Amino acid sequence: MRAIRLLQLTTFVSTLDRFVMPPMLISIATDLGASLSEVVRAASVYFLVYGLMQLVWGTVSDALGLVRTMRLTMLAAAVSTIAAAFVGNPLWLAISRGFAGGFFGAAYPASLVYLGDTIPAKERQPEITRLMVGTAMGIGLASIGAGLIAELLSWRAAFVATGIASLVLFILLRKLPQPPLTRKGSSVVKAIVSVGRTKAAVFVLLLAFTEGVVLLGVLTLLPPAVEQSGATPTIAGAVTAVYGIAVFLMTRVVVNLTSRWHPAKLIGIGAGAGVLACALLSIEQTPWITVIAAVLLGLAWTAMHSSLQTWATEVAPDARATMISLFATALFAGSAVAAAAVAGLVEAGAYGTIFFIAAALTVPLGLFATVSRARWREP
Repeated sequence: MRAIRLLQLTTFVSTLDRFVMPPMLISIATDLGASLSEVVRAASVYFLVYGLMQLVWGTVSDALGLVRTMRLTMLAAAVSTIAAAFVGNPLWLAISRGFAGGFFGAAYPASLVYLGDTIPAKERQPEITRLMVGTAMGIGLASIGAGLIAELLSWRAAFVATGIASLVLFILLRKLPQPPLTRKGSSVVKAIVSVGRTKAAVFVLLLAFTEGVVLLGVLTLLPPAVEQSGATPTIAGAVTAVYGIAVFLMTRVVVNLTSRWHPAKLIGIGAGAGVLACALLSIEQTPWITVIAAVLLGLAWTAMHSSLQTWATEVAPDARATMISLFATALFAGSAVAAAAVAGLVEAGAYGTIFFIAAALTVPLGLFATVSRARWREP
């Protein structure tokens, strides 16, 4: 099996688990007898720990190797996410999902570093964009599958399913070739200092944080927003699954455009799509409006996020693993901060206000990212 296929499968399983909870937020709150804001905060713990563990896994992978680290963390993630299926209150849900997020946090960044270590810079963005095929499939299956399982069986069964998928991945990753341990023995402190002294690297991390606030924050709240408009969990999940389909289709388009368009142009297009999507959602969250917004968000993620990810592999080449880890930390820290910050608005059902704020934040994100990427030159 080609390495890219195994890496796509890795992003599929990690994304499957990451997006399985949003379509079930209301169902979980009802079953646990908790408020929706409590469950949203529990979900935010996943993203926070996911991000904070990136540096740990970067250091571990430098010592153990990328593939071995990915396999061990997938095994631990399987145990953690299955444990989440048996909790009885929001506290234990937050703890178990936090552990799952911490272990799943090794998957996607390790896949990016793997490509950075094995693919020349000029050929890298198409391969990184292809990783989004796994992401898109994970989002699509999680969105429609979790809602359907929660409605027909129980939200607990969905966590068991992602745990089993992680166990299967643990076995399949034996076939992934291990690249040389070129950074073995390197100091993570020195690597962080190196990144911190690189202005472009720090700027990209700030962009990643803002992108996490906007794009991942919006995606987390999309299913409950649709469900509050009167849709069933299955319909809410199906509507959100359109986002995954959009990412899958847009991936092919963006891969073809990367050879002809400057990354700054792709960032600008993605940011514009993000602004329009959030603006539409601020007005209405009915299924049909959400479908349109989901397609636009798919374009935003594929065009803008893939370009920022590729930029992250270039700004600090001597500390690439650390930079990628920090990029993911910033991205998911932004998502966690956003979820915690708007929990009160979610409880009040003020989704229009939340999406309006997201649209407003996307404007400066797109402008600064587009102009800066156009001016930047690889050292």
